[in-house]
Formats: sequence, structure tokens, C-alpha cells
Amino acid sequence: MTAALEIDAVAIRFGGVQAVAGVSFSVVRGEIAGLIGPNGAGKTTLLKIIAGVLAPDIGRVMISGMDVTGASTERRVRAGLAITHQIVRPFRSMTVLENVALAAGHRLTANPFGALLRHKRDAEEERAHGILASVGLAGTENKAAGALPLGQLKRLEVARALAVEPILILLDEPLAGLNHSEAAQQVDVIAGINAKGITTVLVEHNLAEVMRVCRRLLVLDQGQIIADGTPDDVMADAAVREAYIGKGREHAAA
Repeated sequence: MTAALEIDAVAIRFGGVQAVAGVSFSVVRGEIAGLIGPNGAGKTTLLKIIAGVLAPDIGRVMISGMDVTGASTERRVRAGLAITHQIVRPFRSMTVLENVALAAGHRLTANPFGALLRHKRDAEEERAHGILASVGLAGTENKAAGALPLGQLKRLEVARALAVEPILILLDEPLAGLNHSEAAQQVDVIAGINAKGITTVLVEHNLAEVMRVCRRLLVLDQGQIIADGTPDDVMADAAVREAYIGKGREHAAA
């Protein structure tokens, strides 16, 4: 099957710290995979490399067969990548609908600011209505984005990512700060996204919800992939248990 994302021997060092150490894996089109690991494992650094925020010292990043290792984030988005962030930063004074319509018009301009200056956005607003309904935000269209509670803000972040029509979506801790009910609802939204054929990589600490929605887990520890398989197989792996339980002992002792 065609890979939506390929990571080939990616490594990066910050001073004396090897943050990511020769990571390789691929995610096939339509797959939903969880990228997990203890704090400090290198997950955020790896996401930044995939997104183009950081350049690896060595290795390659490919999206749908296209080598984007040296490409800008903008070019990666145009190649089919979307990413959501743990800290949600919408245009808070704009309405929910305007936030999503702005993202939907992104491909028609050289940059998001060009999309902001376009006066006629009827087609984008029509798409935005459908996207908002799909993530459970119908009825919030005319609210200021800054007035939404956290659970809805997290869904707005997903909606904005969907508006760029991604092939591949990276979700960076989309459940952070949510209560049990909100987290379950957010995971249902994520499952719905993947059911539409969008390849999904979920980075998250809520293991119960990750295991509920993901059929494959990749575990990162000390910058390396230490396990890759089904949730049951991965969580039974001795190296994975040591990565989590061992780190817990260290934090308790500190």
C-alpha cells in the first residue's frame, strides 16, 4: 500500500542531547496510528521535523512519496499535510465560521494572509459549515472563537486542519486539558476523520483513549522507536513497560 508518511533514519541533536536518534517508520494511506512515549521521549521534536519547523541533521521525510525534507511548512501543507497543536491558537476575535473559512481558502492564495484579504469567500464558507457540522460544532458558527470552551476550541483546531483538505493529519495532544467526557467526544471526532480515509497520526498521553481508537502504536523513548505493533502487543512489551514505569519511579524519587 502507498505510504502517506515515511520517516527514514531521521536524527537531530541539540548540543550534547540526541533528541531523535535514527527514527524510521511509515504510515500507509488510511491508517490511524498512535505515537506515544513518556515525557521527554522526543515526540514533539519528531513532530516539528515532520512539519518542517525543525530540519533533521540526517534522514528524510516523505509525504505521499514526495521528499519534503528541505521543504517549507507551506509546501508540506500543499503536499497534503495538516497538523493540530496542543495549545490552540485560533483567530480569537474572528467567528468560528471565519476561522475555518480562512483555512479553507488557504490553497487559493500564496499565504494565509492573502486568504484573509479575499472579500468573497462564499465557497469556503459553505465548506466550513459542513466541516463544523462534522466535528460537532454546528450552531457555533457565529460565536467568537475566543468565547468557546476548551473542548470546543480543540474541535475548532481539528476543523481548521480539515479545511486544508489533508491527506495526512498529525494531532499533537488533542485531548490535553479535557475531562473524560470531552476526551471521549474528541476521540470520536478523530475516528470519524480517519473513517473518511484521512491518514491520522495521534500523539497523546491519554493511553486509554489512544488504545480505543488506534489499531497501531509506535512507542518512542529516548529518541528511538522501541515498539511498533497492535495496542495489546505494544503494551505487553517489557521495554515499553520499563519506559513508562521506570520513568515514573525516577520522577517519584526526584
